[in-house]
Amino acid sequence: MSDPRYPPDAEDQYLLDHEEYEPETAGRRNLGILITVLALGVLVVTGAQWLQGKAQDALSADEAAIVTVGTPREFTVPTGASARLIASMLEDEGIVDSANDFETEVQNAGVAERLAAGTYLLATRMLIGDVIDVFLEGPAPVAGFRLIVREGLRINEVLAVLSEQSDHSVYDFELALTSGNVLSPYLAGQPQTLQSWEGLLFPDTYEFRLDATPVEILQLLADTMQIRIESLDWTLAEELGISRYESIVMASIIEGETRVDEDRPQVASVIVNRLDAGMHLQIDAIILYALDARGIGLTLDDLEIESVYNSYTNLGLPPTPIGAPGRTSLAAAAAPMETDFIYYVLTSSDGSHSFTSDYNQFLTWKNQAKSEGLFP
Repeated sequence: MSDPRYPPDAEDQYLLDHEEYEPETAGRRNLGILITVLALGVLVVTGAQWLQGKAQDALSADEAAIVTVGTPREFTVPTGASARLIASMLEDEGIVDSANDFETEVQNAGVAERLAAGTYLLATRMLIGDVIDVFLEGPAPVAGFRLIVREGLRINEVLAVLSEQSDHSVYDFELALTSGNVLSPYLAGQPQTLQSWEGLLFPDTYEFRLDATPVEILQLLADTMQIRIESLDWTLAEELGISRYESIVMASIIEGETRVDEDRPQVASVIVNRLDAGMHLQIDAIILYALDARGIGLTLDDLEIESVYNSYTNLGLPPTPIGAPGRTSLAAAAAPMETDFIYYVLTSSDGSHSFTSDYNQFLTWKNQAKSEGLFP
């Protein structure tokens, strides 16, 4: 019974006047009201946060647009990079929107071979035609020096040339190569000796900063060899059972034997045919490497030298390359011409050879070349 000294308020009075009033029911109702109020509060806060987030996203998008259009970029093309690699790098840097479109336009314009290594001043979201124009103007000048390494040089010759054209000694370069600080995937776990590095430094023209170290210089040559090799299709060589390293060895032999590009795939076919037939390669360039000599007439005693590089007494390929192969020799090793040629001989003063599967024809050409003074 309620106390008349404390009259109930209007809501309590209403509930007292109705028989369905129960204290428990009233408690649940009050709790429901509280939950509803709290839920509405959460929705209001969440909605405000969502609106704030959308506004921030819009602001970020505007800021991104400012950054990604015309933002200066210093872009470096590595030596030996293909148009496809350059296109991919440009897209990654945001300089062009589509690597495929850039590569297609470069190929259509016939300028793929004119994308020179070096550093260029570009900007993000450029028109492809404008990027190509910058490339055709050439790289931005930098304070540095140039190194030129020609095809066919042996490792000791490569290091001598690098020393002559830089401030570093031959010993500095030897130490860098044998220290383990210069890397190549083609060493295949071999100990890093000068001999194991034979043929793994790509011959080309390079630009370096004045403060470039021997390790940086040599690593670029090694990286460029990898780029050149990976840019080729090695399907045919793999079908012939020739490993990637064996292909580099083949390429070095082709480089040592040829001066005319058209001869290279044919020399590659002779090497493959002789290997398949179980014949000795009997290639003079390999013997000259064994003798550590160049440009001399071989004697019968030379052909009997005790060396793993004697291609007259040892079957198969030599254990390492015999010099630094260039791009055309690597391409020939990757795709040897399909022929039945077993023999070839120098038959022209321009350095070109004649090829045959007939030994008597080979002897005829050889005698004729000797009589013309093409070789001793």
